Amino acid sequence: MKTAFFFPGQGSQSLQMMAGFAGESIVKQTFDEASDALNQDLWAMIHAESADLINQTENTQPIMLAAGFAVWRVYQARGGKTPSVLAGHSLGEYTALTVANSLNFADAVKLVRQRATLMQTAVPQGKGAMAAVLGLEDNVVVALCEEAGQGEVVEAVNFNSVGQVVIAGDTAAVERAMTLAKEKGAKRALLLPVSVPSHCALMKPAAEKLVEAFAEVPFRLPEISVIHNADVCAYNDLDKIKDALARQLYSPVRWTETVRKVVADGITQSAECAPGKVLAGLVKRTDKNLPCAALTDIAVVESLIASQAS
Repeated sequence: MKTAFFFPGQGSQSLQMMAGFAGESIVKQTFDEASDALNQDLWAMIHAESADLINQTENTQPIMLAAGFAVWRVYQARGGKTPSVLAGHSLGEYTALTVANSLNFADAVKLVRQRATLMQTAVPQGKGAMAAVLGLEDNVVVALCEEAGQGEVVEAVNFNSVGQVVIAGDTAAVERAMTLAKEKGAKRALLLPVSVPSHCALMKPAAEKLVEAFAEVPFRLPEISVIHNADVCAYNDLDKIKDALARQLYSPVRWTETVRKVVADGITQSAECAPGKVLAGLVKRTDKNLPCAALTDIAVVESLIASQAS
């Protein structure tokens, strides 16, 4: 049985998000390591009374990386089999590379914090926006973005599943695209509560600075194949890996294609490795024949491992 592990990005964070792993000391240890790397208590943030801090991009990214890596460590410690392939949605690509031992965990935590800061400073607060468009074909969303641009940026940036596309760009252009989407029969077109218009051309300045940051971080060749968002390819070349990560900032997340690729490559089982069920839902909508376990607590982890022995 060939397994794929998927790692989510921003949007899957929540207060008490690691509650399903209470008593697993390696979870707290992982968050302690991340907190030490940043000199900031991430564990306290996810146990606060308000979600304000964990929803700030510069905190969300290291928190989600720590959460995914912590669940991975639990899975490993319980004797789970090494997956055949890994993929991450946006930020989750960095978690995948960390699991593949391409990045040291502490280095990865600091790198995604820097990535988040670069993204936030690239576009002033309020200038950019993202919106989800539901119920239209991908090509229709791409075309309406071109129509709505009018000299500004608005692009289809997350191809999440059939009939679910996220757009991003200048706020006014995104709003025009939402109006067009509704006129063309979209079931819904709604703004997302984010402060950064990820994966569109507005992120190119951030990508250029991110390349400079890569030069200061030791990368290794992945020990497990990692499929990249920007081109749905896996690389065994460090320069190509870094280039794919840089392009990811201003290129669409091709998630539907990623799921279809792992199925075409013979994957018969998958898991979302972090608390949350966003990717498991997208997998189900893309290919109902690919089971995807959402590893939200220790019981699901143990069930997945038991299934590997049968």
